[in-house]
Amino acid sequence: MASKDNKSNRQLKTSPCSSPLERSSTTSPSVIIIGAGFAGVTAARALHDASFQVVLLESRDRIGGRVHTDYSFGFPVDLGASWLHGVCKENPLAPLIGRLGLPLYRTSGDNSVLYDHDLESYALFDMDGNQVSQDLVTKTDLVRQEFSEDMSIQRAISIVFERRPDLRLEGIGHKVLQWYLCRMEGWFAADAETISLKCWDQEELLPGGHGLMVRGYLPVINTLAKGLDIRLSHRVTEIVRRNNGVKVTVEDGKTFVADAAVIAIPLGVLKSNCIKFEPRLPEWKEAAINDLGVGIENKIILHFDNVFWPNVEFLGVVAETSYECSYFLNLHKATGHSVLVYMPAGKLARDIEKMSDEAAANFAFTQLKRILPNASSPIQHLVSHWGTDKNSLGSYSYDTVGKPHDLYDRLRIPVDNLFFAGEATSMDYPGSVHGAYSTGLMAAEDCRMRVLERYGELDLFQPVMGEDVLVPLLISRM
Repeated sequence: MASKDNKSNRQLKTSPCSSPLERSSTTSPSVIIIGAGFAGVTAARALHDASFQVVLLESRDRIGGRVHTDYSFGFPVDLGASWLHGVCKENPLAPLIGRLGLPLYRTSGDNSVLYDHDLESYALFDMDGNQVSQDLVTKTDLVRQEFSEDMSIQRAISIVFERRPDLRLEGIGHKVLQWYLCRMEGWFAADAETISLKCWDQEELLPGGHGLMVRGYLPVINTLAKGLDIRLSHRVTEIVRRNNGVKVTVEDGKTFVADAAVIAIPLGVLKSNCIKFEPRLPEWKEAAINDLGVGIENKIILHFDNVFWPNVEFLGVVAETSYECSYFLNLHKATGHSVLVYMPAGKLARDIEKMSDEAAANFAFTQLKRILPNASSPIQHLVSHWGTDKNSLGSYSYDTVGKPHDLYDRLRIPVDNLFFAGEATSMDYPGSVHGAYSTGLMAAEDCRMRVLERYGELDLFQPVMGEDVLVPLLISRM
């Protein structure tokens, strides 16, 4: 949302967010939302529609947070979140996407092409085939059941190989296993040696596969944000909570006060302690912030003059280690544009973030040349920096070794009149846009109930967001 549009959307002429903490009986209940990512905008929308006076403070010069649709190629490309994970009516975002008429392209890994980096030709591997023995998967799960203490996915596989040398993979089989680990690292945005064996599969996967947002996520968040009072370039530095309200200070010294606040900032930013809480958050809340993992997955988006690659959804480069493996998402199949997206995660992503954008694009193109020696050079590129961007300091959350899965829930639990939202507060759907969306709704409802209860106004009951009308999702497969 452009700044000039934002100014015209400001509705609060005399807002309690800039008045003394004592609340007048004639004013509406008020709330400050911190962070205009998906969770924050959703919470703001819900509370605004429930007749709260809402101010949304955002440190960036745009809304969306880790949802960032870029149009510099002349068509939409998502530098951040780009999938709807679970194309089904059970997905809380499905009704909104359906009503907007936004098309989805269902991607899957079942017909990916995996290339061995040192073969001139390429080999097609059935992702449900026997390259990685089902025995290996079963034995790895037995390791989980046998050990009371947690360990990493990487360590569990090593234990299986120690016990069952016959399951050890060599040659192309070993490289395909490393590619599986590379894909897992991409899913969690973390290295296999840091992903929890006990918790890696605890999130709830909705049915229906994964739908790529063909036109990007920006139309969705713009719809949610319409008419809200959003203050861009307002970086919060301090949050003071008192019995009768909250006071929020931004970088230039300006203060905002309200009955309550919803904190919808990324886990990486919470971890950095760049926001001072007064009084300090309880120890259990600080522990949840410290113990949850935040990973990095970036995108290096390469735009070409023409298409010279196979008509598959992913191009995979298999290698001796997961660090050397890589994969490209083929956007041409979904959108018709000649674009490949290189998606490094974990340590590889951190190493690439140290490069210039030009060097990062060259690195990605070099990986492509390993499998397609006649590849033509890209005409444009885009590079994300989620790990070093001070507004995110990471891509999304994941379970670390030895820590309980209910940390997500602990991060969500309110502290007095502070309410928490975001993908890292979703126990069932961490790391996803619909997880962020659902926690925004939950935080809004918790906030609404708490504030109205405090002022004896529960007779004003009005459910947030209203009833959803189911509209079929537009799904394509090519």
